[in-house]
Amino acid sequence: MESSVQGVRALKISLFILLGTTVLQFLVVLISGSVALLADTIHNFSDALTAVPLWIAFILGRRAATRRYTFGYGRAEDLAGLFIVAVVALSAVVAAWQSMDRLFHPQPLHNLWWVLAAGVIGFAGNEAVAIYRIRVGRQIGSAALVADGVHARIDGFTSLAVVLGAGGVMLGFPLADPIVGLLISAAIIALLWGTVKSIGRRLMDGIEPELVDRAEAALAGTPGVLAVDNVQLRWVGHRLQGAATVVVADAALSDVAGTINAAEHRIGHALPKLDHFAIRPTAVTEATNHLGAAQPHAH
Repeated sequence: MESSVQGVRALKISLFILLGTTVLQFLVVLISGSVALLADTIHNFSDALTAVPLWIAFILGRRAATRRYTFGYGRAEDLAGLFIVAVVALSAVVAAWQSMDRLFHPQPLHNLWWVLAAGVIGFAGNEAVAIYRIRVGRQIGSAALVADGVHARIDGFTSLAVVLGAGGVMLGFPLADPIVGLLISAAIIALLWGTVKSIGRRLMDGIEPELVDRAEAALAGTPGVLAVDNVQLRWVGHRLQGAATVVVADAALSDVAGTINAAEHRIGHALPKLDHFAIRPTAVTEATNHLGAAQPHAH
């Protein structure tokens, strides 16, 4: 619940920052006619809109599991990530279309110093949002929020490209503006690939290998655990769920229960974003141990 509240707060603040940046840039578009700045403004507006589905997903994620959705509603966050990809792709198409039209039908630009200022404003707004989203996303374990933050960071550099386009026009190369608009569109498409991989991995229950290593180390370090088999982890939204099979010595039921409780405690510390982890014990008898030890000599 607390992590969802943090995520919603980050989305609210970044939404208002990006909307403010977009409004300022659009006003400059109206007085300058810069298509590169228009492409950047469209993209910044689409970035602001991506906060809405994520906002809804964080709210849905707070709902308790039901008999139909027994794992809860955490996957809504990953579905919101897919929506983000679609919106950003659409913004790239619109920006490219506007740039191609201006490339074949050039129009004079005005107030280029305002265009330069708007590009700098776009960079500053996106960088502020990127820092905030990435920090909160890493704190709560949200791949969608981190991906959105990284996206905002690189969008800031596309805003700096607008500055280059305006500079080119000032130096006597008017086609610099639509060319930069096309480059921004291409950069947007390139950025999408990383986001698609991140969201797709989550939907396929992919997990960072280092998290599996930490889980195995925590379980193996538990007194009474002889071996760790078949560790499974997956993200459900920005929370972890998993299971594992551990080998314990043949002992009284109360001793085995104590070992499992200790293992659950250790893995909870190793993976702070863990919601649920099922541990299945399998016992090894003394006879099995002796047989296993004797096998190498038999060969």
